[in-house]
Amino acid sequence: MGTGRARERVLAAGWLVSLGVAGVAVLQWRAYVREVEQRAEDAERTRDEVARRRAVEERLRIARELHDSLTHSISVIKMQAGVAAHLARKRGEEPPPALLAIQEASTDAARELRSTLDVLRRDGEPNGNGLDRLATLVERAEAAGVPTTVRFVGDRRTLPAETDQAAYRVVQEALTNVARHGGPAAAAAVQVTFAAREVTLQVDDDGRGAAGEPEPGHGLTGMRERVSALGGTLAAGPGTGGGFSVRVTLPLPARQGRRTAPDGARAADEPAARA
Repeated sequence: MGTGRARERVLAAGWLVSLGVAGVAVLQWRAYVREVEQRAEDAERTRDEVARRRAVEERLRIARELHDSLTHSISVIKMQAGVAAHLARKRGEEPPPALLAIQEASTDAARELRSTLDVLRRDGEPNGNGLDRLATLVERAEAAGVPTTVRFVGDRRTLPAETDQAAYRVVQEALTNVARHGGPAAAAAVQVTFAAREVTLQVDDDGRGAAGEPEPGHGLTGMRERVSALGGTLAAGPGTGGGFSVRVTLPLPARQGRRTAPDGARAADEPAARA
């Protein structure tokens, strides 16, 4: 009788041990399955990231090759056509229509190439062109023979990336136009005004200016499209005291805080030192 009870106890203990071992095995199996699934997800994510990185690198490579191979050639064509047209006018002759067409086509091609390169680079590298680089832009304008001053009004703030880039491009194009069309010794003044819900950019020069409304084709069309895409406004024309004036207003979201001026620029309402 005692032997039978002992046998039952041994069997019961064996069943309990077996159930415990089975439970542990099931838990370990589930953990293993979860680990395998996680590894598969990580491997898939890694493959996607690698593919995305390779695509970005290819876009950048194409952009650089286009820039190196085409920009220089188009610039040379435009310059040569401009020189030929200038020499013809100097001799008292009217430049041939074909020559003027080449000059205009090269200008359009250069603009389209810049737009294409912007698209190729858009997802390829972080945007490094914003108002933080305004001092560098002024230095380039100075090197091109355009004395330039910069003034900030209001509390500087962090701008959305697209707005920051558009502001930089507007000032860049305006200063480029001063260098091209303002005449010798033309100087420029840039003012950036920060308000609660908008930022205003104004670039004035004391160059030759323009009679009446400016004709498109000098970068104004590209600026207007960029500004309109962000819901802003652009006004360009002869300045009140002569020269030429470009004024752009870009909307901003609600204020989130103040930021310090980069590149040693002074605080609001103080003119920045000439680069």
